[in-house]
Amino acid sequence: MANTARLYRIETLIRARGHVSFATLLAELEVSPATLKRDLEYLRSRLGAPIEYDRDLNAYRFATGSATPAGPRHELPGLWFDEAELYSLLMAQQLLASLDSDGLISRHLQPLLDRIQHLLGSGEGEAAAARLMKRVKIASSQRRPVPSRFFERVSSALLARRRLQLRYLTRTRGEVTEREVSPQRLVHYRHTWYLDAWCHRVGALRRFALDAVEQASVLPTKVREVPLKQVAAAMDAGYGIFAGSATGQVQWAVLRFDARAAPWASHEEWHPDQRSAWHDDGSYELTLPYVDDTELVMDILRQGPELQVLSPPPLVERVRQALATAGARYSGEAPGQWLA
Repeated sequence: MANTARLYRIETLIRARGHVSFATLLAELEVSPATLKRDLEYLRSRLGAPIEYDRDLNAYRFATGSATPAGPRHELPGLWFDEAELYSLLMAQQLLASLDSDGLISRHLQPLLDRIQHLLGSGEGEAAAARLMKRVKIASSQRRPVPSRFFERVSSALLARRRLQLRYLTRTRGEVTEREVSPQRLVHYRHTWYLDAWCHRVGALRRFALDAVEQASVLPTKVREVPLKQVAAAMDAGYGIFAGSATGQVQWAVLRFDARAAPWASHEEWHPDQRSAWHDDGSYELTLPYVDDTELVMDILRQGPELQVLSPPPLVERVRQALATAGARYSGEAPGQWLA
């Protein structure tokens, strides 16, 4: 039985039976007395398990009362994991770290990661964990880092349900404004963080890019609560991160990928409510909703000549103008203006 599995088994036996003798533990675990003594000591000294020997019972049990400081923490459910679960947690830590442009998440996860490595112990378990960490690589690009002090203030206000005072740069207008907002939820999208909040200046929900925050302070005032269903309905209706930035009507874009791009495009999700169809010539048609076309146009342009926008006409024209402007840059002609 692996080291972590033994520790879990000892804890489970004592918890289930109330007290267990040394001889019973030896029989159940099938280990040597020296190994069992080491495991009991490791549980007590390294993991904070309030295990004590009761002379009257001639058995081990958990300490009662508040004399053992580690007792309450030890009683938390979900504290113990088998090795497969621990390796899964290590993998999750790697994935979460890939979202982390500034060490924001990793720093808060580090105590958990340290505990996982303690649970894996020394020897083969620890070596396997180290190999796993080396053999998992998460590649990403175009990150927009968020200063840690702003991320922590925003997340603190979100959890404490307190308002925030923001100095915020609206990039499209080059305008810096002061906003008092009631944070509703954090959103991670394409390697950066956003805050969905009720903006008290405009009296509506708005989405703020945290990398555009120039100053943030937590206010003592309680937030204006907005039901999360209402937040989702307002902010997630359209396409991409600009879904809630406009109050206009939802429109439907019809895109056609040629036969070369279709095998890849058919496995992509551009929007949860998208519809798709194959055509006899091998092309693939995708229909999806949007409100603000800013990000949709950018994603369309990334596809190059392998994608054609079929409708609606305003979107077709916007993409046509963007491509004409791009072409003019390479032909020596004066570039136009397409993202007004």
